[in-house]
Amino acid sequence: MARRRTKRRTHTGAHNPATPASINGHANAKDPKSMVIRIGAGEVGTSISQLVTDVRCVMEPGTAARLKERKANRLRDYLSMCGPLGVTHLMLFSRSETGNTNMRLAITPRGPTFHFRVEKYSLSKDVRRAQKHPRGGGNEYITPPLLVMNNFTTPGSDASSKVPRHLESLTTTAFQSLFPPINPQVTPLKSIQRVLLLNREPCPEDEGSFVINFRHYAITTKVVGLSKPLKRLNAAEKMLNAKKGKKGGLPNLGKMQDISEFMIGGENGEGYMTDGGTSGSEADSDAEVEVLDSAPRKVLTTKARAAAAAAAEEGEEGTSKNDNVERRAVKMVELGPRMRLRMTKVEEGLCAGKVMWHEYVHKSKAEMKEMERKWEQRRKEKEARKKIQKENVEKKRKAKAADKKAGTAKAKDDDDVDMDDYSDMYEDGEGFDSEGLAGDAEEQVNSKMEEDGEWSEEEEEIANDSLSAKQAKKAVKA
Repeated sequence: MARRRTKRRTHTGAHNPATPASINGHANAKDPKSMVIRIGAGEVGTSISQLVTDVRCVMEPGTAARLKERKANRLRDYLSMCGPLGVTHLMLFSRSETGNTNMRLAITPRGPTFHFRVEKYSLSKDVRRAQKHPRGGGNEYITPPLLVMNNFTTPGSDASSKVPRHLESLTTTAFQSLFPPINPQVTPLKSIQRVLLLNREPCPEDEGSFVINFRHYAITTKVVGLSKPLKRLNAAEKMLNAKKGKKGGLPNLGKMQDISEFMIGGENGEGYMTDGGTSGSEADSDAEVEVLDSAPRKVLTTKARAAAAAAAEEGEEGTSKNDNVERRAVKMVELGPRMRLRMTKVEEGLCAGKVMWHEYVHKSKAEMKEMERKWEQRRKEKEARKKIQKENVEKKRKAKAADKKAGTAKAKDDDDVDMDDYSDMYEDGEGFDSEGLAGDAEEQVNSKMEEDGEWSEEEEEIANDSLSAKQAKKAVKA
C-alpha cells in the first residue's frame, strides 16, 4: 500500500520562516501604519461607510483595509491595539446629531489630534461614473501614493496670526508622516503609481480659516514619438514574451507582401506614415518627460565590453548618453474620493487634552494663563492618583503573597485586582472625547453656570432632597 502524503508546505506542521513579506504584505515594517475607523458604526449611514472604505484604499498598503467595527466598540478599544499592531495614525469619521460629518486625524500614542469638518465629499464610484474612461482595479494600491502638498504655509505668518505659523508647520508634519518618505535616487519610478494631492485654499488674513481639498489620482504613462504600427509591434513583442497573453492582439501580416505595407501603408509600401508627434489620434497628456528605459539589456561578455570600450575611446562608435532615454506622456486619472476639509480644532493630546487652536473660540492672554493653571493642576492631581493606585497595587500583591505563604489565600486572577485598581484611570475627568465637537457647547454652558453660581444652588437643593428622603425612611420604619 502506498504511503499517504503529508503536506508540510502550507499546513499545520510546516516550518515556514516568518518573513517580513508574509507578516506585513506589501508594506515595510518601518512604514507608518494607520486605521480608518467609523465611530458609531451603525449611526453614520451608508454614504459615510463607503467614504471610509474609499479612504482606506487611499491609505493602502499601510492600513487595516478589512477592519470591522461594531456598535459597542469605543475609541478606547482601538487605542489599546495601536501599540501591539504598531499603528501610528488614526482617522476617525463620525456624524454629529445635527448631521455634520467630522473627521479627526490623531497621532498615537500622545497626539496631537486635528479636528476637521467634511463640508463636501464625493465617493469613488461617483468620480468613476463621471469619467469617460475610468481607471481602477489594477496594481495601483500595492505601493503607497506620492504625497503632494500645496500652500500649507502662508508667507508672512507668525505666532500672532489667526492661523499661527507653528500650527501650519505642525499640520504639514502630521500629513507628511502619514506615508513613508521617498528617496528619489533609490525609489524606482514604476513604484509611484498614485498621487495624493492636498491643496489648502487661500483665505483672507482676517478670516483665519484652514480649508484643505483632498484629491486622489492614478498616474499613467505612455511612450510618445512612435507611430501607431510601431506601438502595435512593441505591444505584440511584449505579449509574445509574456507567459500569459492574448494572441488575438497580434497584427495580421498574412495578406501583406512586405513589412513596409504594415508600417507605412498603401500598396508596396507607398503610403504615408505619421509620427507620434503629429498624429491626431495621440492621447492627450498632462506633460511629457524623459526617463531612462528600464527594458532588459543584453549582457555582454568580457571581450565584447572591452571591444566596445576601445571603440568608444577611438571614436569609431561613440555612444551618446541619451541612448537609453525615452519620452513618455504622463496623464493623471482621478480615482476618488474627493473631500473638502475645514479644520475646526487642534487638541494637544489624543482626542483629549488642552485645546491648542480653535477656529471659532478665541481667548485672551489672561484666559490662556488661567487655562494653563487648570491643566497643570489637573496634571498634578492625576500624577498623585496614579502614585496612590500604584502603592495600593503593591500592597495587595504583598498581602496576597503573604497569604499564599500562610496557606490561607484563595485562587483569584491577578487581572481582576489590577483592573479594579486601575479603573479610576479610565474614569478620569480627562477621558477620551468620543463625540468630537459635540461636547464643546455643553462644556461652555457648564462653565458659564459655574461662574454665575448656579451650581451652588443646585447642590443645596440636592442636599435638602436627600435629607427629606432620610427623614421619610425613618418615619416609615417607626
